[in-house]
Amino acid sequence: MWDLELIPVYLLLSMWGGKKRLYSATKFILYTAGSSIFFFNRSFRYKFIWFERTNIKFRTIRGNQAYPVTLEILFYIGFLIAFAVKSPIIPLHTWLPDTHGEAHYSTCMLLAGILLKMGAYGLVRINMELLPHAHSMFSPWLMVVGTIQIIYAASTSPGQRNLKKKRIAYSSVSHMGFIIIGIGSITDPGLNGAILQIISHGFIGAALFFWQELVMIESGLFILMKWVEWLSPFQRYLQCSLSYRWLPLHYRA
Repeated sequence: MWDLELIPVYLLLSMWGGKKRLYSATKFILYTAGSSIFFFNRSFRYKFIWFERTNIKFRTIRGNQAYPVTLEILFYIGFLIAFAVKSPIIPLHTWLPDTHGEAHYSTCMLLAGILLKMGAYGLVRINMELLPHAHSMFSPWLMVVGTIQIIYAASTSPGQRNLKKKRIAYSSVSHMGFIIIGIGSITDPGLNGAILQIISHGFIGAALFFWQELVMIESGLFILMKWVEWLSPFQRYLQCSLSYRWLPLHYRA
């Protein structure tokens, strides 16, 4: 059930979008389907250990590891690679700018609002809860990678003139870095902040793609210039954009 979403997303990418939509759709399916190999491989091995019973629950597995730490680390790495593509975590993020650049804006809303959150959910639900010992060992590295991701994507985003193709996509990569840091912190405030960012990024990111499409339709500009004449849609875009960058003070992460 985990990867059934790849089929409709691939169809949306390949049928509606820009001139290079087939290239972006192929790159998307190769990255995500390739990561699924690690996910299913580790899932089947995990099932071999735990699923001698026909039914199992997370509450039963959690805290009852019947395997050595070395095996837990192998499980952790396999799941981490699978979830790192969907999150995305650098250097496995390169499919996202191309996908956002060629996809229809409604597909971009779906990607930003739902698909990117599946990787973060998997990190919390599986890596953090079911593999706590390995997570405590890898958590410092997650925080380092998250910090590098924030700096790299945030510094790359302003250099992209095309609003739809690169700028918002790299902003999403940067903000996912905050989620990675929160997950790697192994603290209640950090995890709460990561979950809050997952939810807020889903709503605000989708809204940002919607309003930027309206700005482009009314202005005819895909480049950041001469937006003063279209003040009304630009104001709405600016509101979502500022919220996307954690500037509002109506909540604390």
